[in-house]
Amino acid sequence: MIDGKAPNIRHFAALAATVRHGTVTRAARAVNLTQPALTQAIARLEADLGCALFERGAGGMTPTAPAQLLAPRVEAAIAQIGSPRVTGTQVRAFLALARGGSYAGAAQATGLAPASLHRAVADLSLALGARLVERRGRQVILTPAGQRRARGFGLAMAEVRAGLAEVAAWQGKAAGRIVVGAMPLSRARWLPEAILRFSARFPEVDIVVVEGSHAELAGPLRDGEIDLMLGALRDANGLDDLVQEPVFVDRPQVIVRAGHPLVAVGQPTGAVLAAHDWILPPRETPLRRYWEAMLVEAGAVPPLIRIECGSVLTVRQLLLGSDALTLLSPDQIAVELAAGVLVVLPTPVPVTRTIGITTRTGWRPTAPQACFVEILREVGALANTS
Repeated sequence: MIDGKAPNIRHFAALAATVRHGTVTRAARAVNLTQPALTQAIARLEADLGCALFERGAGGMTPTAPAQLLAPRVEAAIAQIGSPRVTGTQVRAFLALARGGSYAGAAQATGLAPASLHRAVADLSLALGARLVERRGRQVILTPAGQRRARGFGLAMAEVRAGLAEVAAWQGKAAGRIVVGAMPLSRARWLPEAILRFSARFPEVDIVVVEGSHAELAGPLRDGEIDLMLGALRDANGLDDLVQEPVFVDRPQVIVRAGHPLVAVGQPTGAVLAAHDWILPPRETPLRRYWEAMLVEAGAVPPLIRIECGSVLTVRQLLLGSDALTLLSPDQIAVELAAGVLVVLPTPVPVTRTIGITTRTGWRPTAPQACFVEILREVGALANTS
């Protein structure tokens, strides 16, 4: 992970032990290395990072600022890995296999030969004393033990990346990246505005936006592949490992094409709305539940939905070519509303949903990540007042 290489877990363990124990003698004993081997491990890590990690003196090893930044992240990573016998090459190979679903996919992602990947995963299973994968045709399926290990390794690598980013920022170099999981509404105005503001302050930090639904993004968030998720908040039941922070309230509206027969009606009743075709996201989404509650409260029976779609782009085209209705935030179709090709109908009862930030329980953001979250709050506060 330094210059694209797999992390040397033993080197990082040597760093953490030396920070914790203060002397080479005690640190070497703690990680089962000889003193020369531990000293060499720290020297190699210093060379890779391009900075001193300790001040050597008669009284022991005093950690420098980079070591103090890196050590807590390394301790957390080692705890997630769970075994001193695991190597960085094995972690990299196994994560590539878990994400690629096959040795061929993992080889393409890493540039390693399939035989090397086979050997690394087999050695990892032996080191952990557990079967991690099962073959099913050309696909590779993780066992329950493999799923747990994949998540732990993913979180460990997220900690290492964060630590290296903090050291790079201390050195005045490019300070890593932020991976954002974005559900549909967040991509309309909130996230783009936050990215523009953040990039003006931190032009050296990369932003990666991963689009998807809550179901598609929650797993990568838990696995450490993305740093935070933006969008409509869910019921907290079953989300004990995630933290949800409300940021602003969105008010979805009934949307139709310009010239739709209901435009002349004014305030449509629930019964009138229920008599029309609707295009809505799947039943398990909050917006779909809000739509059902709106019609029930308006005294109507929600009709059967024949077209389910969560893509705003597709929904827009379907609305333009039909008399169907949908429920959307005006922010998601601001251009179409301004152009007059789509219009808002008043809802029979108000509909609101809470939009916010979801992170992993115990997530410790880097300074740029914390700043990005604060900017998201600032931009969201403007949405609450508009």
